[in-house]
Amino acid sequence: MFNRRNFSALLAGAGAALLAAPSMARTSASPAAQRNAASVRVRNVVLVHGAYADGSCWTEVISRLQAAGLRATAVQNPLTSLDDDVQATRRILDLQDGPTVLVGHSWAGMVISEAGVHDKVSGLVYVSARAPDAGEDFGALAAKFPKPPASAGLVTSGGFSQLSEEAFLRDFAGDIDPLRARVLYAVQGRVASTLFNGRTTVAAWRNKPSWYQVSSNDRTIDPDLERFLARRMSATTIELPSSHLALISHPDEITSLIIDAATGS
Repeated sequence: MFNRRNFSALLAGAGAALLAAPSMARTSASPAAQRNAASVRVRNVVLVHGAYADGSCWTEVISRLQAAGLRATAVQNPLTSLDDDVQATRRILDLQDGPTVLVGHSWAGMVISEAGVHDKVSGLVYVSARAPDAGEDFGALAAKFPKPPASAGLVTSGGFSQLSEEAFLRDFAGDIDPLRARVLYAVQGRVASTLFNGRTTVAAWRNKPSWYQVSSNDRTIDPDLERFLARRMSATTIELPSSHLALISHPDEITSLIIDAATGS
């Protein structure tokens, strides 16, 4: 029987678990990021989340960017169409008070490739992300590489899709503590079933400096596809032994990459 006493005990246990976890309040930028931050030329960072996620996936990176003295803002994508997500990103870019590094994870690589032509964007950072050329059929490009396991875990209802819990934990967040991964699963953004049909009209990476992070253990986007995209855009590239969610499992390295973009190094 689930009564008030049981609930209190559960709440206390959850609180203990949270206290045992790393506190965001105590988060600081890594020594390398702190050194690089001293030469930062761009102070604004806009972070765009991908499919099956929301803006909260950037919290570990945001706290580190703030500790390094940068101003970070996360976009909340509606995930209803490419145009809707691009418009949401442009609204946040319009609010920035100067040059801005635009960062996209996964699906959001489509978004920043389109929105990145904004005159405030000084550089682009792709985190295990799509990076289409203008008008490119990204699905056709991806089909030239092995099909990632996460694709088999899609559950569709009412015109929207999400990852099953099994696929989310195993194929999307494979190197995240299961307790935390289940929280991320609970807040995942449902995507319109037609979302991935969108095509960009421009490729901002052709004219803006770009950085790319490859996840070598990615089961959502094939790692060799990520490597191909990074080479094609001549991006400054790092590779991490991570799942698709390197922004959560390797926040120090992702923060350092963003700071590199802010310093132009």
